Amino acid sequence: MRKKLRSSQEAAGPTLSSARGLSANAAMKIETIVNSTSGTVLRLGVDNLKAALDSAFSASGIEAVLKFVPCEELRDAAASALLQAKSGEIDALVVGGGDGTVRTVAAVLAGSGVPLGILPLGTLNHFAKDLGIPLELDSAAAVIANGSARTIDVAEVNGEVFINNSSIGIYPYMVLDRERRRAETGHPKWIAMMLAFFRMLRQFPRRRLAVCSEGWAQPYRTPCLFIANNQYTTQLFALGKRENLDRGELWLYIVKQRHPLAFLWLAMRTALGLLDESRDIETLQVRAAEIRSRASRLLVALDGEVEALRPPLRYRTRPGGLRVLTPAPVET
Repeated sequence: MRKKLRSSQEAAGPTLSSARGLSANAAMKIETIVNSTSGTVLRLGVDNLKAALDSAFSASGIEAVLKFVPCEELRDAAASALLQAKSGEIDALVVGGGDGTVRTVAAVLAGSGVPLGILPLGTLNHFAKDLGIPLELDSAAAVIANGSARTIDVAEVNGEVFINNSSIGIYPYMVLDRERRRAETGHPKWIAMMLAFFRMLRQFPRRRLAVCSEGWAQPYRTPCLFIANNQYTTQLFALGKRENLDRGELWLYIVKQRHPLAFLWLAMRTALGLLDESRDIETLQVRAAEIRSRASRLLVALDGEVEALRPPLRYRTRPGGLRVLTPAPVET
């Protein structure tokens, strides 16, 4: 397992079994950590999901230990599994949940070389979709069993790893308002987010920020600064797809509109696929950037979860920082 596998962009690399010198019939051993509060768990129930996962892994010839843990215990559970992987007790760590859950576990594995398998059990599953991982449990388990490892980038800000994107401004504001509404009223996530969006338009927070990178600095006043781990398509607020996850790039998208109605019109045009990137957004490609602010702390979204960080915010890419189990490349 310690042997480095080639990127799937180079060729169809060896499976984990072949890298470890196992026979084709040797069972792959994994530990699976599932967020017990993920959308799929809440919808199906722990017992039903456990039975479904047991069946899916068994059909794929995987020996799996399943652990359902709450959000606050994910990091410790991942750290324990990492020690098992380093001692050769398991071949890979698998995480079940949404993007925030995957981020938590990926942050523990980043730089370790231990492969990460993904069961997309969240609401949106952007990371799994970008990797081409199927959303059906049986198919996702088959991808894990195949053991085709791919090396991709992660990014970080002030030491906090993220796998998709980070943002400053309106989005973390909306996420906190959404979660407050869900706790108080029990609204579904999408309804709470819609209500948070319209409240945001009334308040419309704008930040004075300075972006510094590679010897230059530029001031901005913007409602939203979006930092991506590699390039997104221009459907920014629909969280468009990333075609590449291994370019070693950070992409900064700075919204130009400073007024609520103009921003609302921007959001509507984006949803309709009519975004004019040159008019609506300033785009920067860097490998590292520092975001400065006079505020003592900034709310920062990391893959959909919000943290309060002290500026300056130091962003950087970590090329090849994570190994993930993905579908084998199609031979042409």
